[in-house]
Amino acid sequence: MKCIAEKSEDKIKEAAKRVFLKKGFDGTTSRDIAREADMNIALTNYYFRSKEKLFLEIFRDILSEYFQSTIDILNKKIDVKAKISEMIENDFKMMKKEPDLVIFIVNEIHKEPERLFPDMTFFHQMRNTYFTQQLEEGVANGTLRPMHLESILPLIKCNVEFIFLGKHIHKKLFNLTEEEFNVHAEAQKEHVKEMICNYLVIG
Repeated sequence: MKCIAEKSEDKIKEAAKRVFLKKGFDGTTSRDIAREADMNIALTNYYFRSKEKLFLEIFRDILSEYFQSTIDILNKKIDVKAKISEMIENDFKMMKKEPDLVIFIVNEIHKEPERLFPDMTFFHQMRNTYFTQQLEEGVANGTLRPMHLESILPLIKCNVEFIFLGKHIHKKLFNLTEEEFNVHAEAQKEHVKEMICNYLVIG
């Protein structure tokens, strides 16, 4: 019975995630989630009590997914150029798989920052990674320009994520097919790597 219950909970969470990403918290109803999970609404409410409780649980999971992979890369014992390249590849892959992710996170936090982003745990974790040490050492020995994590991360995130956030605009504006857009996106990704690495690394 426990196994069946866990499967039902997972099924509801996956369905709710898909609906929340499309419609946001305000635009989603418990009935939407039940319909997406192919379950009756009473069963959905039985497992998660309320849309609010389910949303908060999923939002925490999404934030963790969004930040944790970056933190893991920042702690790798690889050089700065390789690390930036890997962060860009990771962000690109995540956006290609789930293009609505960033819009969802930004919209929801913008509406209720204190409830959904009560502390800066993820940022503190990033500030305390091996990458910060590498930046400080690189600036001290003259191999890196004096840039902080607070500047580098937005450069990566904005330049990579806007490729997908502006996908429909790009396709319309430049008359691109889906295949042509994918080629364009891959080229843009490489431009971002070169732009950031060539500026940050001296010599």
